Amino acid sequence: MRKLIAFPCAGETLLGTLDEAAETTGLLVVSGGNEIRIGAHRGMALLAERVARADYPVLRFDRRGIGDSTGENRGFESSAEDIAAAARAFRETGVERIVAYGNCDAATALAFFHAQAGIDALILANPWSIEPSDEMPPAAAIRARYASKLRDPKEWLRLLRGGVNIANLVNGLRKISQKPSQVPADLSAHMAVALAETQVPVTILLARGDNTAIAFADAFRDPVFDAARGKVRIEQLDSDSHSFASAADKRWLLEKVLDQLAVPAKAGISGE
Repeated sequence: MRKLIAFPCAGETLLGTLDEAAETTGLLVVSGGNEIRIGAHRGMALLAERVARADYPVLRFDRRGIGDSTGENRGFESSAEDIAAAARAFRETGVERIVAYGNCDAATALAFFHAQAGIDALILANPWSIEPSDEMPPAAAIRARYASKLRDPKEWLRLLRGGVNIANLVNGLRKISQKPSQVPADLSAHMAVALAETQVPVTILLARGDNTAIAFADAFRDPVFDAARGKVRIEQLDSDSHSFASAADKRWLLEKVLDQLAVPAKAGISGE
């Protein structure tokens, strides 16, 4: 049964959608960006419906200042209280073990704030790890895109025929030729520390062709993540969809989510 619930958060009221089910392990869905709880292309609503059919309850919610919830939207880096409030409300419905899922900056927020919310396991999709320095994609994504194009004879023909935006090409080449900073970005470093310190199982899902996923995979190679690598399991999908939009992507995502929901509560941290 699907129903609306309301619960308090720092003097404001958050609205959520609860899909009830019999199991005492449940999925908490945290929305990314300024996205409402239904998700892009109704993706999170459909995921919740399918997870509930497998007998696991699901709670989706709008953080403060988003959708139906009151308050000021202060971004994902200020969502600790929202996540904790949602986890409390979920437990009040009878859920004993919470697996939390988030995409993009919601994944990053969960990495930062899951401990204080008492979350038991994390599924982090395409985590946001690099603050943009300009309007172009991250350098790692540009390199991956150029490498793919250079292997395609049709792209060489497009270039010869003038079908390529030369200004974008020059800007892209300039960006990837810049010497990377020896100091990791604050966001990436914060993520590395959070993952290294976690005491719960973490699964990271990456769509290989997605710019955000490519940037995270590149950042994850940095030595700053050395202590985190034994704490997480990474699974990758051959897709360029940030929101896992296709039917095949949705099936893959559902499979990975159900795998984590089915893990016994006593299971330890991934990699240990």
